[in-house]
Amino acid sequence: MSKKSIIYALAALICVSVFAPIVWAEETKEPVTLTVLNYFDLTAPNASREITEVWEEFEKRNPHITVIREDLFNEPFHHKTEAYAAAGNLPDVMFMWPGGRSTTLHTKGLVKDLGSLVEEVRDEFSEAALMPQTGGYLAMIPTTITASHVMYVNKGMLDEMGLEIPTTYEELVAMVPTLRQAGKNVVLMGAQDDWVIQSCLFSMIVGRLVGDEKMDEIIAGEAKFTDPEFVNALKFYRRLYDDGILNRRIMNTTYGEVNGLFAAGRAPFLIDGDWKTGNFLTDPTTGEALIPVDKQDQFVITVFPAIPGEIAENAMSTSIVAGVGYGMNANIPAGSAKEEAAWELLKWLNGVEAQTLRLETGGTTPSRVDVTSDNLEPLVQERLRVYGKIGNGTYVLDNVLAGDVYGPLNVGLQEIGLELATPEEVAEKVQVAFDNWKADQ
Repeated sequence: MSKKSIIYALAALICVSVFAPIVWAEETKEPVTLTVLNYFDLTAPNASREITEVWEEFEKRNPHITVIREDLFNEPFHHKTEAYAAAGNLPDVMFMWPGGRSTTLHTKGLVKDLGSLVEEVRDEFSEAALMPQTGGYLAMIPTTITASHVMYVNKGMLDEMGLEIPTTYEELVAMVPTLRQAGKNVVLMGAQDDWVIQSCLFSMIVGRLVGDEKMDEIIAGEAKFTDPEFVNALKFYRRLYDDGILNRRIMNTTYGEVNGLFAAGRAPFLIDGDWKTGNFLTDPTTGEALIPVDKQDQFVITVFPAIPGEIAENAMSTSIVAGVGYGMNANIPAGSAKEEAAWELLKWLNGVEAQTLRLETGGTTPSRVDVTSDNLEPLVQERLRVYGKIGNGTYVLDNVLAGDVYGPLNVGLQEIGLELATPEEVAEKVQVAFDNWKADQ
């Protein structure tokens, strides 16, 4: 063999000896399959972008992990979660709330306490996002802070009609005749699903008229839903129909249908959560938006105007909660390859890339401290500005009440709107539901 051949052979041997352990480690990394129950609106403008940039990208970066994802939205998601929990067959990773709608997962310990795992990334998040949740531990990392009530305003329409954004309830009522004469509704809501009125409207009303301190007393059993404060909140809600602010047709309007109605100018106001912003933005697959970018500066996001009799310190308050996130099945063995894979997925879903995407596509307020973007549509910037207009943040009722309690309240709010029940009757039903729930604890 020539001297040159020997040199080449030695070089090849060195390459094999140096890189073989790395390749071998990659090839022998234990394959893991993760099942995921995901809350996801496949019709949202940027749905395809999230699938590509979040879920598919994760699998590209982690070829040994296969993700089997089940996407559900709205009530079907919640029904499926409870069914999985009852059957003891929860997926490995699941989308969840910090309380309320995910109470079962928290209080029955069906998801892991992430407290020890999160220490490695704690400095990357706002400390408020990592506070213990309903079960008394960190069951998931919130991706955002969320206002469950905001009021979207078509300011361009108001300007054309010689109207201004109301600062008091009386000013809002004074607009009703003008809007009706023009063939417009006043306030739109997609309230066919019964959670919408409670979460996106009534929680704000309770914050303004009842307050968190009184709600704490009610939840502790030291006061009642039948007390005057809570009944008066229900009476004010009924007044919205009597004064023509709300039309009973909102309870026939689906949560998706209302987006097009508002964008088409059927009313100058829409009440929903701040997350609804994402439905009006540009769909990257079509380049179209329900509210085009060049029209978005005609829209304002604010909160409901001053309510008669509201608690002074809660003026301009709205209902706010730590946002949603992802938890991990408590049955995954500690220290296992599956736990390691699930934790990698949780970190990715709360990473810079994912939270930046959600900021750009929906204007969500990041829970991370290192997320910014220069690629924000005007409505996203407006959504972020709304937090500077808010006074106090008060409770979202389906976050602080158990499902057995807020369920009857949700139904009762629809019954009041349809004139099938009085505020007093609904308050009594909710109190009975609370007493029954409390007795079972």
